[in-house]
Amino acid sequence: MLKACTLIRRKSGMSVEDFQRYWRTTHAGIVTRLPGLKRYVQSHALPGGYRKGELIYDGVAEVWVDDSAALRAMSASPEYTAVAADEANFIDRDSMALLLTDEHVIKDGPVPDDAVKNIEFVPHKRGMDIEAFQHYWRTVHGPIAAEIPVLRRYVQSHTRLAGYKRDPQPAWDGLAITWFDSVDAMRESARTEAYARTREDEDNFLDTGRVGFIITKEHVIVA
Repeated sequence: MLKACTLIRRKSGMSVEDFQRYWRTTHAGIVTRLPGLKRYVQSHALPGGYRKGELIYDGVAEVWVDDSAALRAMSASPEYTAVAADEANFIDRDSMALLLTDEHVIKDGPVPDDAVKNIEFVPHKRGMDIEAFQHYWRTVHGPIAAEIPVLRRYVQSHTRLAGYKRDPQPAWDGLAITWFDSVDAMRESARTEAYARTREDEDNFLDTGRVGFIITKEHVIVA
C-alpha cells in the first residue's frame, strides 16, 4: 500500500476556521470521488497551536492507494483534475509538499475518538545515507520511542527512495505520527524517562535543528 501525504498551508487571507471548514466539507466531497482511493484522512492543526503565530503547515492530507500504478491512474483521471482545481480555493499551492511514503506501524493500538495526533516532519542527519537513516529510524529509534508510556499509537511514514532519484528532492524524509489521549497527555509524556531517551537518540539520525511539527485533530473521511 502506498500513502501519499500532502502538507498544506491555507490560502493567504483565509481564516483558519474557514480553511478547515472548506477542507473538511466541500473539498473532502470532491476527493472522495477519486478512482482507486482506499483511505482518506485529514489532520487539522489544533486552533490553540496558533497562539504564538503561524504554523509550519495548517494540516496534512493522507491518501492511500494500492500501488504506484493506481496512483498514476488516479492522477490521470478527470476526478483528480477537479481536486487540483478546487485546491486553489483554499490552499496556497506554491507551498504544498507531496511525500509518497511507505507506512510502518511501530506501536499499534486503538485511537480514542478525542485523541490528538502529533505529526513531526523529519529531516535526516546531514551526510547520512537515506537508506541508513530509514533503517536506523525504524529499527533502533522506533522501539525506543514506542516505550513512551502514554503513547497510544506510533506510525512512521518513510519517503520512498524513488523520490530521491529526481529533482526537486523530497521536502522531508518522512513523517513521525503519534497519537495521545489529549494535549495534557502529550505534556505528561515529555516528563518521562522514555521521552528523554527518545530525544537523546534523535541526534544519531536527525537534523534536529530542522525538525518541524503540528498537533492536530484527525478526521477520517474514507475508512
